[in-house]
Amino acid sequence: MQITQDGYTLDLETTVAQPGVIDFRFRILGPDGTAVTEFDPIHDRELHLIVARRELTGFWHVHPRREADGTWTIQLELPEAGAYRVFTDIAPRALGRTITLGADLAIAGQYAPQQVPAVNRSTEVDGYTVTVDGELRAEGDLLTLTVRKDGAPVTDLQPYLAAFGHLVILRAGDLAYVHVHPNGEPGDGITPSGPEISFHTAVPGPGTYRLFLDFQHGDVVRTAAFTLTAE
Repeated sequence: MQITQDGYTLDLETTVAQPGVIDFRFRILGPDGTAVTEFDPIHDRELHLIVARRELTGFWHVHPRREADGTWTIQLELPEAGAYRVFTDIAPRALGRTITLGADLAIAGQYAPQQVPAVNRSTEVDGYTVTVDGELRAEGDLLTLTVRKDGAPVTDLQPYLAAFGHLVILRAGDLAYVHVHPNGEPGDGITPSGPEISFHTAVPGPGTYRLFLDFQHGDVVRTAAFTLTAE
């Protein structure tokens, strides 16, 4: 993703920080060079901030607070040195559509590069087992993720940001970015609250991809991560 698109720019206050809790601040600059303060909500938020390690071994999906002057602020805990990428999903009101801007963030210190995790279709997080069925394709396909706890299907997933799940897909190497929302909506009368969450997805092309699913159950948001390949 680009730092600048359609006249809008992601302006980080700093691109280098120390490991630990950092006071992360940035602005979205408009075509006139001033900070934008008017955004249309995307799934209950004016801005979605995604932070990922370049090896795709770390992932954060958070929601900063916008100050009156257009500065966004949030405390991020990034405990390990390394190279990170920051993404912002926004819909500037004057633009009338959603765009994603991206910029690099370096966390200083001794850094040992890691391999992208091996391909897997099942993962565990906090006692939950999440599996993924379907394939990643450039022409698009259906991915279905199924959530179980202690072997039993979870049928009472809670809405999180107006959906039963949020899926971010990043390609190893260039960090090509896809952020999709599931089919159906909570309360629409036809979409079940689990155990399956389905997404129509299309990826930019061949490669190894890391998938991050955010879901909420028991009033806690958890993230399940997978690695898949696309031919």
